[in-house]
Parts: sequence; structure tokens; C-alpha cells
Amino acid sequence: MAETGRLSTRAPAFPLSPVTLLRLALILAALVIWEVLARSGWLYRDVVPSLIAIGGALIHLLSLPDYYFHLGVTASEISVALAVGGLLGVAVGIILGANRFLSKAFESYLYYLGPTPKIIFFPIMIMWFGVGPGSKVALGTLSCFFPVALSVAAGMRQIDKVLIRVGQSFRATAWQTVMKIYLPAMRHPIINGARLGFGVALIGTLLAETKLSNKGIGFLIIQAYSIFDMPSMYAMLIVLFVLAIGVNAMIGRLGGLDAIRRH
Repeated sequence: MAETGRLSTRAPAFPLSPVTLLRLALILAALVIWEVLARSGWLYRDVVPSLIAIGGALIHLLSLPDYYFHLGVTASEISVALAVGGLLGVAVGIILGANRFLSKAFESYLYYLGPTPKIIFFPIMIMWFGVGPGSKVALGTLSCFFPVALSVAAGMRQIDKVLIRVGQSFRATAWQTVMKIYLPAMRHPIINGARLGFGVALIGTLLAETKLSNKGIGFLIIQAYSIFDMPSMYAMLIVLFVLAIGVNAMIGRLGGLDAIRRH
């Protein structure tokens, strides 16, 4: 019996789930294909640099103090854009979701303008906010606003009407209704909108930095491209990719942590 008990607590032979194994296999296959292309000579030199060259460029990049200055510039621009665009999106989404007349009058414009590439508005942002960080923040804010507003407006329509009637029966003010009923009930739509908003704010800010800037990660990427330093360019893209995944995961965990506290 003791032997049976010891056997029952033994760790499984394959601790990784099939999904995790599949993901690892896909990553490994992508790396192998990349290295084969790099060594094949089928493409122009350094268009697809070897993984060793990219790794060396990555180590060199992370050792440069100036890189962290540019990373801080881009991070601050994206943070401000996400905060401003997210708050405006939540406010507009609540208004449209709570008022059927305003929803019918204006929400269709959000659907039409939402998929539009926001980079076409960059010349306007430069005229309004100048060539400094303000125009980059403005473009990131504009990019972030639409997915958050649409997600919140859709979430407003899914709120249980009983909750709203309870608030009305207690004569809750508009502010109390928003803080005590709307926002808690729309936790997941807001989180999903913020995750989408972060992604497009990142893209919008980087695009703006590549067009007109002398600092930021977008500026470094286009500078590396202009001198055909492909290993450094790919190294910067890898860092951005990893940071974006981390921030996206943190935003996603906010909803889970809030749900745990409520239970």
C-alpha cells in the first residue's frame, strides 16, 4: 500500500501539455526555417541574417545605455497614449452604450473610422502638436481610442438590466451608477479593449517615430534599416515583441486578479 501511495504521487512522465509542446515545436520549426534561409544564399545578403548574428546584435544592443533612453521615450509615449485614449474610449463607450439615440447617431462612424490606418492623420497631428513627442502621443491616442470605445459600447449592452434597475431603485447618481454598476459589470470588455488598444497604440506610435523623429525605438529601427544593419533591426524588433507580450499579459491578468478578489 505504501508503494502504491508513492507511485500515485510520482510526477507524470510528460509534464508539458500537448498545447505547450505544439507551441514549442512551431517556434523551433520557425527558427530552423529562418536559419536555413539565412545560410542558403537564396535572398540578398543580410536580408535574413543568421540567428547568431541577431543574437550578437541583441547582446550589443542591450549593453548600450542610449538604447534604454530611446526605449524610455517610446514607452512613455505609448503609456500616455494608452491612458488618454483608453479613458476617452471608456467614456465614449459608456455614453453610446447607455443612450440608444446617440448610439444610432454616432456609433456607425466609429465602425467606419476604426479600421482606417491612423497614419494618414499624422500630418494633421504634426500641424496640431508639432514634431515632438506630442504628435506621436496623439497618433497613439487616436489609434487606441476606437477599439476601447467599441468594446465598451458593446459591453454596455450586455449588462444585466436587473443591475441597472437596482441602481435606479436606490436612486444612484450617474457617477455612482458608472462606478458601482457599469465598470464592474464591464470588466472583461474593458480589459479586452485595453489589450487591443495597447497593440494599435504601439503600432501607431512606432509608425509616427519612423516618419519624423530623432529619438525613440521607431527612430532607431528606421535608422538601422537605412544603413542596412539588419541584425540590429531584427534585435530591436525582438525586444519590442517580448515587451509587447509581457505588457499584454499583464493587462490580461488585471481582469483575472479582479475576479479573484471578488470571489
